[in-house]
This record gives sequence, structure tokens and C-alpha cells, in this order.
Amino acid sequence: MTIAVLILLGVAAVAPMVLSLRLFPAWLAPASGIAAIAAAAIVGTQVPKVHGFALGALLLLVVAAAALGGIPMAPSAFRIARWQPDAGEVGTAAGPLHGGRIIGILERAAVAATVLAGWPEGMAIVLAVKGLARYPELRAPHASEQFIIGTFTSVLWALCAAGIGRGLLT
Repeated sequence: MTIAVLILLGVAAVAPMVLSLRLFPAWLAPASGIAAIAAAAIVGTQVPKVHGFALGALLLLVVAAAALGGIPMAPSAFRIARWQPDAGEVGTAAGPLHGGRIIGILERAAVAATVLAGWPEGMAIVLAVKGLARYPELRAPHASEQFIIGTFTSVLWALCAAGIGRGLLT
């Protein structure tokens, strides 16, 4: 069962990136990531505490699933926000906040690492640094809404992946 969880985490890391290509429908990338993470969580409930090689592989794959698997999640959240009748104009992934994709990858990796390390307080530091770094840009129209939606989506995704890893560590 441990191998199944590791495979599902690998799928959660790679499939959303591959399916984000313009060759596939936009909903497929986030749906595949969510399905893989959900399956890993369900299978993970039947796995005892990991050790040895599986421990190293688990840590690597959890951070990869958090960082890379979350790439299509914020753009999907922006699309959902645009569907809302009171949403106004929500910025796109390439909108007023430039570098969001790379910052999101680093943010998700840092959040997952702090949770896996047993130091969830580290998330506050990660989010504070991001907020301070982005503060000058948040005055642009709709930038604060894009910042909040992207950050919440990113952190929630990282917590989903890290929660699986944390559960298998304890």
C-alpha cells in the first residue's frame, strides 16, 4: 500500500502539469490532481508509519505534489471566481501580479516542508514574507483579489499534500 500512495503522489505531482498544456480541456488538470490526492489520502489511511527508502521518497513526492501539482489550481480558482455574478473582473494568471507561477511553486513547497517538519507555524512566516514582498503591487486594481484567491488556493493545495505526508510520518 505504501507503493500505491507513492505512485498516487507522483501522479498528483506530474499529471496536472502535463494536462495543463493547451491540448486538453482546462478542467482536466485540476481534476486529475484532486483525484490523485484524494486517492492517496484514502489509500494512505491503510498504510503504517513509513521508514527507510519509503520515508525519503514520501518526503520528496509530497513536496513535489504540493509544489508542482498545484500549478493549475490557482488559474482554475480564478475561472471559478469569474463565474460568480458579483465577482467583477478577476485578474488572470498573467494579470497584474507577475511571477505568480514561480512564487506559487516556492510558496507551496515551503508550506509543505514546514508541515512535514512538524513546524506549521512556519506557514505564517512564508505568508508574511510573500505579503510583504507583494505589498507594493497590491494597490493595482483587482490585484488584492487575485493575491487572496491565489494564496488561499495555493496554501490549501499544499496542506492537502502535506497532510498525507504528515499522516504517514506519525
